[in-house]
Amino acid sequence: MQNSLKNLFPNFSNELLSSIAENATEQDFESGTILMRTGQYIKNTILITKGKIKIYREDEDGGEFLMYYLQPGQACAISMICATKSQKSQIMAKVDEDVSAIMIPLHLMDKWMMEHRSWYEFVIETYRNRFEEVLEVVDSIAFRSMDERLEFYLKRHQDACGCNEVKLSHQEIASELNTSREVVSRLLKKMEQRGLVKLNRNQIELLR
Repeated sequence: MQNSLKNLFPNFSNELLSSIAENATEQDFESGTILMRTGQYIKNTILITKGKIKIYREDEDGGEFLMYYLQPGQACAISMICATKSQKSQIMAKVDEDVSAIMIPLHLMDKWMMEHRSWYEFVIETYRNRFEEVLEVVDSIAFRSMDERLEFYLKRHQDACGCNEVKLSHQEIASELNTSREVVSRLLKKMEQRGLVKLNRNQIELLR
């Protein structure tokens, strides 16, 4: 565990790595697994070592609103806040690609904040990065047209997977952007005409 953590979290001190190895557990989750539900109390902080987790909000009708993705070397700031304050989760977390994670017990959060400077800095940096991502989402909704929002959405997926293929149906995209499939299909067709994407069945190839 210590070797993989050192590669993914290079700023962790040796003392912190030893504490994680002694107190945390490794766990694997299959794609589609719900790790966190709205209204649920959080008992662990999760460090991602493999795969991808989708963090989103869900409305009363089951519609999903994407907030951000978690990838190897990252942790969820919102779950950290809920854990330290013993508050219920206001978000959903679902495994998007098979995940391996380090599960850190709740009671160690505050303890490590005081004992390990590298953990304190990691938590603060995690808060900052996730806050900036959420601000980008808010800006996208408040200040951009739907075609700009769609381009922003596809770029986020591209950045998250490190690839040029977005394997989502037009309906899945529409649900996350809170619009209709017809609107998404029309805008994607325009993007294809502009040479920005190539449309395939349940897959969109980004060309720029």
